[in-house]
Amino acid sequence: MDPQRNVVVRGERELVLRAGHLFHAREEFACAAADQSTWALPGARERLVAGLHARRARPFKLYNPGALADEESERRLIEIAGHGVQIRICATPLRQETILIDRKVAILAGPAGDGPREYTVVRAPGVVESVRTLFWATWDAATDLADFRRSRPPALNGQSREILHLLADGLKDEAAARKLGLSLRTYRRRVAEILALLDAGSRFQAGLRARELGLA
Repeated sequence: MDPQRNVVVRGERELVLRAGHLFHAREEFACAAADQSTWALPGARERLVAGLHARRARPFKLYNPGALADEESERRLIEIAGHGVQIRICATPLRQETILIDRKVAILAGPAGDGPREYTVVRAPGVVESVRTLFWATWDAATDLADFRRSRPPALNGQSREILHLLADGLKDEAAARKLGLSLRTYRRRVAEILALLDAGSRFQAGLRARELGLA
């Protein structure tokens, strides 16, 4: 690709084929997106960023609150943050997705439509730096994921809320699992997930946190 020319590719498959090598970040990998549902091609994102940690790139992700709209999405962000990715949440509406790699490349996703989504691969230094300046200005005004999560209750689903009530009632795990039609192992895994969503180190702390947030 001409380093001074913007190149438009159609669809994630073409992006991977023509620009996948540009994702080999060694210093900095920054991404801004409205939510986590930005790539439709199975495994495409994972293949592109799989080597970030091995190359010691510094990953930053910026999302709108919609990225935590449901319990599964919030758990996924917690897991990503646990792998060392720095995540912030901002109120400023973000476009579909913007990716910045080593101050050299910007990839801008177009809107989703009936056909393949278009991606503009930008390598002109002045344009990349402009996009990067906007990203970091938005980042500086955003809220760290942990602080954002402490400011509002997690979006627990119906089963999670029922588990919270069973915990509050002091029901033993075996009885609670039978009541919900779950195996004991699955029930205990779900309890652990709820504790993580509530930032609680114990079931007692989870109960306190749930009452504080009005969930129990």
